Amino acid sequence: MSHIAVPEFRDWSIAAVRLLQGVVYSDDEKAWNAVLSARSQLESYVARLGLLLVVDEAEGLSYVRQAEQDELPEGYERLPKLFHRSRLGYWTTLLCVLLREELRRFEEEDLHNERCVVEVSNLFDQWKAFFPTTYDEVRQRRELDSAISKLSDLGFVRRFGEEPEAWEIRRILKARLPASELENLKSQLLAASERRATTEKQGDDSA
Repeated sequence: MSHIAVPEFRDWSIAAVRLLQGVVYSDDEKAWNAVLSARSQLESYVARLGLLLVVDEAEGLSYVRQAEQDELPEGYERLPKLFHRSRLGYWTTLLCVLLREELRRFEEEDLHNERCVVEVSNLFDQWKAFFPTTYDEVRQRRELDSAISKLSDLGFVRRFGEEPEAWEIRRILKARLPASELENLKSQLLAASERRATTEKQGDDSA
C-alpha cells in the first residue's frame, strides 16, 4: 500500500483542525496552549486558505475568520470562501442582543463566577417584552427555543443545566456582536417590535 507524500507531523496540526472546527477557549488547556505556542505557524497555514487567525488572550479565546479582500496579498481573492456569512433572522438576532446584554451585565456586576449562565425562564421574561401583549405565549416560547437551538449550533451558547433549563453564554458572542453595535441593533429591534404592535392593533381595530 502506497503512502501519500505529506510533511512530517507537527503538534500544531491538531490546533489547526480544532480552529477550523470552531472556537478554541482557554479552558481547553491543551488546544489553547497549542494555539499560543504555534501562533506564527497557524497564522501562515490558515492564511493560505484565505483565513485570519484571531487570538484574544484577555478573553481567552481564539478562532479563524474569513479574510476581507484587502487583508491578504494579490491572488488570494480567487480563493473560494470557506466561511460564508448568513443572516440570522429577526428572532435569532433578538436573542443575540438579549444574551449580549446579559454578558455585559455579568462582566460589570458578577465578580465571583467564571461563566455567564442564564436561565431560560428569566430569558423568556425579557423575550416577551418585544412582543405585543396579545401575542400567544406558546408561540413565543417555541420561537425562543428555536433561536436558542440556532445559536447553540453556531457555538454562541452551550447547555449548562436541565432543571431549571440554563445556558452558558460563550465569549465568542462578544467578538461577533461588539458593544459598539449593541445599542444600535437593540434600537432597531425595539422599533420593529413597535411597528409590529401598531400593525396588529390597526388590524384589530378594523376587524
